[in-house]
Amino acid sequence: MNLSISKEIKQNQKTAFLLCLKPARFLCGFWRFCSLSSLDIISKDDQKISVKLKGIPLQYANALRRVCLNGVPVFAIDTVDIIENSSVLPDEGLAHRLGLIPITTDLTRFNEPSKCECQSETGCSNCKVMLVLDSGDSDVTRSVLTNELSSEDDSIKPVSDKIPIVQLAPGQRIKIECYAKLGRGTEHAKWNSANISTLTDTDKEDVKVLTVESTGALKPEQIIVSGVDEVSNRIDQFKEMIDQVEA
Repeated sequence: MNLSISKEIKQNQKTAFLLCLKPARFLCGFWRFCSLSSLDIISKDDQKISVKLKGIPLQYANALRRVCLNGVPVFAIDTVDIIENSSVLPDEGLAHRLGLIPITTDLTRFNEPSKCECQSETGCSNCKVMLVLDSGDSDVTRSVLTNELSSEDDSIKPVSDKIPIVQLAPGQRIKIECYAKLGRGTEHAKWNSANISTLTDTDKEDVKVLTVESTGALKPEQIIVSGVDEVSNRIDQFKEMIDQVEA
C-alpha cells in the first residue's frame, strides 16, 4: 500500500473515532448541571432509597446504577493477624468470615490507600483502622458475635452487634487483630456499597427509577450522591484521555 494512502486512512479513522466521542464531552458538563437537580426521591428509609431520574440518557443512568453497587468506596476488613485460634474454623475461614462483615464508613475522614499521602503498603491512621477481638476462655459452648470486635475508631465498626463470627466449644478461644481499609466492589465483593442497585422503567420514556439498598456501610442517600460524583469524575478522566488522543 502507498505510504501516503496509509497515513490518510489512519487519519480518517482517528477523526471518525473522535467524532463518536463528542457526546461524552458534552455530558461532562451535563452531569454537573442536571445530576442532582434531576433526582427526585420517591421513598427512603435507613436501608433503601428509590429516586426518579429525569432526562438522563440510559447509558449514564445505568453507569450510575453500577457505580452505586460496587464503585463507591467503603470499609472492609482486609488483613487479619490471628494470634490464637483453637476453634474448629480454620484460620482462612475465620479471616474470610471477618472480611465479609459490613463496616460503617466515614468517607470524609479517611482516604483510599492508593490516594493516601503515606503511600505505604502497611498504611497509616488516615487509610486504615485496627479492630481487635479476644474471646477469652469459656466453660460453655457459645457464639462469638461482632459486638466483641473492638475498633480503635468509634465511627468504623460492624454495622450490627449481632453478626455471628464463630462458635466456640468449652476451652476454645480466638484472639485476632484486624485491619480495615477503604476499597471498591470492583476489586472484591466485600467492598460492595450496596446489596442491590436496580434501574426500572416507568410509563414515561425519559423517566427511570433507581433503587439502591445499602449494606449498612453508608446511608443510601450517601451512596447516590457519591455515585453521581464518581460517574462525573470518570467521565472527566475519559475526556482527558480523548484530549490526549487529539493532541
